Amino acid sequence: MIRRLSLSFLLAALSLGAFATAAVAKPRAAKAPAVTLTSPLTRGSEYLALGDSVTFGYQEPTTVPAPNYHDAASFLGYPEQIAKQLHVKVTNLACPGETSGSLINVHNPTFACENAYRKDFPLHVRYSGSQLSTAVSFLRHHSGVRLVSLMIGANDYFLCEATTSDKCAAPAEQKAVLAGVSRNVRKILTAIRSQAHYTGQVAIVNYYSTSYASAVDDAQSLALNQAMDAGAKPFHVVYANGYAEFQTASVKYGNQPCLAGLITQLDSTVGDCGIHPTYSGQALLGAALLQAIRT
Repeated sequence: MIRRLSLSFLLAALSLGAFATAAVAKPRAAKAPAVTLTSPLTRGSEYLALGDSVTFGYQEPTTVPAPNYHDAASFLGYPEQIAKQLHVKVTNLACPGETSGSLINVHNPTFACENAYRKDFPLHVRYSGSQLSTAVSFLRHHSGVRLVSLMIGANDYFLCEATTSDKCAAPAEQKAVLAGVSRNVRKILTAIRSQAHYTGQVAIVNYYSTSYASAVDDAQSLALNQAMDAGAKPFHVVYANGYAEFQTASVKYGNQPCLAGLITQLDSTVGDCGIHPTYSGQALLGAALLQAIRT
């Protein structure tokens, strides 16, 4: 009798334990779908922006009103404008003066990023090391990123001008700059795809010409864009045609983006312009990016 009671009690206890386990067991959370090339940039998702002063939103010191370089949030480039419009979270790693080489490695020649701007003024995001290493780490830890944009290469030209006796006028020097940009863009996107294992949308943002009326300036911008685009081609990217947006908006102003209000005017004299976009110019770059990506 005692043995029967013990067996019955044991069976009951085991049944009760199984019931309790089933009662408290939590269903497994549904695994978030993988981000793919067709995943849209939607409200609440994340956007990572890489680049130089244009992506940063930089404006020259003599721009009116004068910029506040100690307040990075006061610079509203196209990434910030898109983020506000689409209600997404942007992480803008861009650095004024960054070259395609220094974006990869801080020890590579830079025009004015690592050795100047980053030493004296804050970026949108504080980080150590290169922009690329930070981007790779960020992507590994943020599965909600659905867009990475890249705009880089203009400072490679400026660095060549500053370090050559002929100010980079020789065709061979210009060819070397463009080859370097293409090669470095390929390295950057290889890291984004292979090291960070990012599978979502990547957009190359093309530069505008500072003067569509100048054959030299125009040709230089086109060549730079072609170098970027060629380096990015194997990585399933889209291209934001900032060049065309500025060109169309400048037609009624003698093909001069400055006169169209798209490039910073440095003082009260009409026609004395910088090279960086105004807020209106940034809006056009944002429009080009929005046309290229899935939202």
